[in-house]
Amino acid sequence: MMNPASVDIKDFLLTAGLGLSFATNLFIGQEPADPEDCVTIFDTPGFGRDKFYDGTLQYHRPSIQVRVRNISYFIGWTVINGITDVLHNQTMTINGMDYTAMFCSIEPALLDHDANGRARFVTTINLQRISVNA
Repeated sequence: MMNPASVDIKDFLLTAGLGLSFATNLFIGQEPADPEDCVTIFDTPGFGRDKFYDGTLQYHRPSIQVRVRNISYFIGWTVINGITDVLHNQTMTINGMDYTAMFCSIEPALLDHDANGRARFVTTINLQRISVNA
């Protein structure tokens, strides 16, 4: 069974030199109230799976939304763009899954300011990964 794409991308971001640490300032699926500054990855609808008549190979095309929250508008903007730069146009193997395409489909943008006045930025990354059925 394959991981949700958010888990694989989280594991990649932890090694990307961005100063992220899981469950400290990097989260999956739910943005916590604290810390003030954090990154959250959400699994979002992607494209349907490609159709092949060879049942051993499947191309999955999920997407993720990355949300950055920061008390500083300018630091938040810098962080979301840094993450986008690291993910865009990548191909790699993560947790045994071959990712053959990653691309930013929605440019980083301000989502809103939360109830505590922290800026929240989002970007969407579309992915393609291959699974092989034995």
